Amino acid sequence: MQTNLLIDSLLVKPNTKIHLTKWNPNYLKRLDKEEAEKILNQNLMNQMSDLQYKLFADKSQSLLIILQGLSAAGKDSTIRSVMGGFNPQSCKSIPFKAPSEEELSHDYLWRIHKLIPAKGEITVFNRSHYEDVVEVRVRKLIPQTIWSKRYKQINEFERYLHENNIKIIKLFLHISKDEQKRKLEERMRNPLKQWKMTESDITEPHYYEQYMKAYEEALWKCSTEWARWYIIPADIKWLRNFAVAQIIVSTLKSMKLKFPKPKVDISRFTETKD
Repeated sequence: MQTNLLIDSLLVKPNTKIHLTKWNPNYLKRLDKEEAEKILNQNLMNQMSDLQYKLFADKSQSLLIILQGLSAAGKDSTIRSVMGGFNPQSCKSIPFKAPSEEELSHDYLWRIHKLIPAKGEITVFNRSHYEDVVEVRVRKLIPQTIWSKRYKQINEFERYLHENNIKIIKLFLHISKDEQKRKLEERMRNPLKQWKMTESDITEPHYYEQYMKAYEEALWKCSTEWARWYIIPADIKWLRNFAVAQIIVSTLKSMKLKFPKPKVDISRFTETKD
């Protein structure tokens, strides 16, 4: 599958309603695993590193990568496997848990805005402000009259970031109900992973359909020309990693990054031959 066709097939088109039940989490299984992993490890990861270096040198833009998904969808694994291709000198990974007392005393976008990447940098959000239209809705933490207004607010916030040279990639890791159940049960049985379990992990599978409905609305209402959503098939790790890396490389290339001109006269240091 050509890169553009692959990326377009995962894109949530702006103002287009979607039904996640029609998006197969194993959608890309027809790709060849060996070939995809070879392209990822020998090509895409190198391109990510080179483009990050160019972004850091250019220092006129930045990149924000947002990862959303249910518990066990593979957000941490994606960061380790794909974002590991970035130099940590100019890349940060920030997990968003339940808001603190201080964060709750501000508007819901306050804790997000202060962690937006600086020029030349890349920041990966493990969960994000979308918890404020998904989690709060499913768990009924705030009234619908409040969260229903946030789609428009989020779109305007992301437009503001875009207009200030912050490119945004939004990735929804779509995991099936059966695969989530299997991974959470494995996590509970594995002593090395039990520490990751939370009360939400135990109860979340019971709300699977409600989460799908909440995400459906967030995805189609907040996939815009300036900040598009991609639905990543996440049941199979290598497919997920391949798709995510393709989108990141394509996005960085679209930013038309340039190396700045030298700040000194290089010719002064160039040796001349007799």
